[in-house]
Amino acid sequence: MRTLYFECNMGAAGDMLMAALLELHDNAKEFLHKLNNVGIPGVMINAKPSVKHGITGTYVRVVINGKEENTDMHDHSHEHANEHRHTHSHGSYSEIEHLIGHLNVSDEVKKNALGVYKLIAEAESHAHGVPVTKIHFHEVGEMDAVADIVGVCMLIEELAPKMILSSPVHLGSGHVRCAHGILPVPAPATAFILKDVPIYGGDIRGELCTPTGAAILKYFSNDFCPMPTIKTKKIGYGMGKKDFERANCVRAFIGEAEPKKNEVIELSCNLDDMTPEAISFTQQLLLEEGAFDVYTMPIGMKKGRTGILFSCMCNHDLRDKMVGLIFKHTATLGIRESISRRYTLERKLEEVQTQFGTVRIKTSHGYGVIKSKPEYEDVAKIAKDSGISFSEAIYKIM
Repeated sequence: MRTLYFECNMGAAGDMLMAALLELHDNAKEFLHKLNNVGIPGVMINAKPSVKHGITGTYVRVVINGKEENTDMHDHSHEHANEHRHTHSHGSYSEIEHLIGHLNVSDEVKKNALGVYKLIAEAESHAHGVPVTKIHFHEVGEMDAVADIVGVCMLIEELAPKMILSSPVHLGSGHVRCAHGILPVPAPATAFILKDVPIYGGDIRGELCTPTGAAILKYFSNDFCPMPTIKTKKIGYGMGKKDFERANCVRAFIGEAEPKKNEVIELSCNLDDMTPEAISFTQQLLLEEGAFDVYTMPIGMKKGRTGILFSCMCNHDLRDKMVGLIFKHTATLGIRESISRRYTLERKLEEVQTQFGTVRIKTSHGYGVIKSKPEYEDVAKIAKDSGISFSEAIYKIM
């Protein structure tokens, strides 16, 4: 599966994300020409090499009406944006919507760019306690941010990854000066956007992740996790303007991810005082609530008692829910948890026409294997309606 992975060990900003993606593109010069002609008022974007701690990457420079905006991720000053608000008329959310809606880009790019801006608008609304319609963006409302967001959306469309993943996001530490005063890092808008995202601070003083960078990552990332196994095709380095004791860059990898190797949780308990009907009821309930599998095995317990080992497999997100349901619907007083790695084949369900009508066929593939079989409910219905055995029904279908 074609996978894009963002490594955010030094945070993220719109211009750095765009620069990293630009290095993954087959023709950066042609792309910049296209981006400079989509219709962002007064904007000219160019790229140049940048070296940080001996690593060569790309720095994206945004020029508006002949002047370079302050787009560096560690100095996205709200104060600076306010100074230029009267120069650039596109400050409200409705004006941003109007601008993006009239750009010479695909409908998909427009949808994604507005989706990123919606996250920013909601965060600004929450931080300032005013409706989204009343928000006047600070740095995120300026044309440099429009260029960053639209550029990233266009690059992702052209790179066409099937999966986008990001590392946990480094936020920096300390405080940042803005139009409203001195605020803690992360700034309130950034913190709001990154709810439910794994984040961390550190010893680097400064704002390492801006609202624009946070919104792009939150909108596009399917998951935030350590880097999976990828057969890398290209690596891009998007450089910031400032220098730190560590290389100030976002790194992007694109390549083919290996077949799924998902971690699953297995919840188990021993039961010796429940009826088979009650256990069966609980099994079915857990499956209906999203468990991958629920199964039982006969066991011998202390003092020679016979019992049942009750096991439920689920993903991490459902762990607490499954634990609660097991405690509620079984007699157990304790549940054990084990983490297992689950190897799966890619699956798809297709409808095929047979002599018995439409039948659903599940096909699985991966690791050089292809398997197909009809859905149980369809086979059972055919066997019953035709007066034949289950095995014969499968034979006639396949």
